[in-house]
Amino acid sequence: MEEQYPQLVDRLQSTFIDMMVIIILMFVFTGIMDCLENAPEWVTRAMIACLFLYEPVCTALGCTLGNYIKKIRVRSTNDTTRRINLVQAISRYFFKLLLGWVSFLTIHSNPKRRAIHDMISGSVMIKL
Repeated sequence: MEEQYPQLVDRLQSTFIDMMVIIILMFVFTGIMDCLENAPEWVTRAMIACLFLYEPVCTALGCTLGNYIKKIRVRSTNDTTRRINLVQAISRYFFKLLLGWVSFLTIHSNPKRRAIHDMISGSVMIKL
């Protein structure tokens, strides 16, 4: 069976959903911090780490909420039946944040619709 690759709009919608998840988590964490007087520093650091690790950890374990809703997944370029590992997922997310929307410019000029952050991390998005 030939792989299907998601359109740019699917990827952008998935990213938007994941941004909403992160914003909601920010509000939840802020509420928790308001309730805790003199919270230990590690609690704040753990919450910040959760925000930054949401996408890479979810991607390495299966998919983010946005990917789930849009029925798209991040897979290894060499074998699309395999998920990418955590190091690849962190690298992918780092370059996605670093490059922002510029990273998506290569999607229409690439037969597998890979963004720059996908090329760097050795990943590809597939449609289920």
